[in-house]
Amino acid sequence: MPDEQQIIREARLWRDKGWTARVIKNDDDEGWAVAMIKDGEPEPALVGPWTMGRDKKNPKPLDANAFGTLVKTASEVIRRHEQQLHAQLHKSLMVATVEADFKIMLDIVPDEDDPYAWLSAQDANNVELAKVRVAPNYKLNQQNARAWIADDFRRPD
Repeated sequence: MPDEQQIIREARLWRDKGWTARVIKNDDDEGWAVAMIKDGEPEPALVGPWTMGRDKKNPKPLDANAFGTLVKTASEVIRRHEQQLHAQLHKSLMVATVEADFKIMLDIVPDEDDPYAWLSAQDANNVELAKVRVAPNYKLNQQNARAWIADDFRRPD
């Protein structure tokens, strides 16, 4: 976490509030780009075009308003990415049977060496009824969930 001495406010480099904005030469054309990097991250969260200055050669200098907008935009990009990742790793569906209603969940653990997933069931009161370890590519759908319930929540093959 940067402390007060690490705040930088230069024409092409701003560092504040856990973010660094760096104005860079755009490799694709004659223009400029700005890269937003969250402290501690190796890659930019956002890279976008940057406005030319009045001389039409150099970039417009960074300022407080532009930096604030860039932080907000880059934070939103990260938030969306986290939501997408969460949706990929955590799935759930509802299954209504004659006996009861169940919430069936699949939580994938993306371990580099040994990825796996937890398949679990809750009743209508959110009480966990079963939890078994399954392969990370287990397909959670109504058919498989019903089969698991019918098999008394034994671990699927």
